[in-house]
Amino acid sequence: MSRENPARPIVGVGTVVFKGGDVLLIRRGKPPNVGHISLPGGAQDLGETVRQTAIREVREETGVDAEITHLVDVVDAIHGDSRGKVRYHYTLVDFAAEWRAGEPSAGSDAADAFWHPVAALGDLDLWDETRRIIGMAAALRGNPSC
Repeated sequence: MSRENPARPIVGVGTVVFKGGDVLLIRRGKPPNVGHISLPGGAQDLGETVRQTAIREVREETGVDAEITHLVDVVDAIHGDSRGKVRYHYTLVDFAAEWRAGEPSAGSDAADAFWHPVAALGDLDLWDETRRIIGMAAALRGNPSC
């Protein structure tokens, strides 16, 4: 199925990975939102659970191994085109996780991968939903510093 102008929504999975007071972020290397800072994540493969997708996408995009701790929320990401048609439609399942091993290195769909202090997220131009999800994940972690 094409990701652009799809026949139905695509399930995407994002993961908020924490290491101490930092969160793992990527700079998107492919559409939609090329160049934007985001959470590591991507489309679920047929036969793969959403948790398997979360771990795979973190590893593929950043080289980091993580352990899922919580389901955070589900977000609808619907982007239209200039004619009012749906260009992209993702149902995004977001998890919280803790770092286990590895240092960020951009891979697959990411142009960059890096740790950023949770307390300094205001310095970044993030989608409001990304900021909200990170805040919810931090609260679940017991660290509501966002």
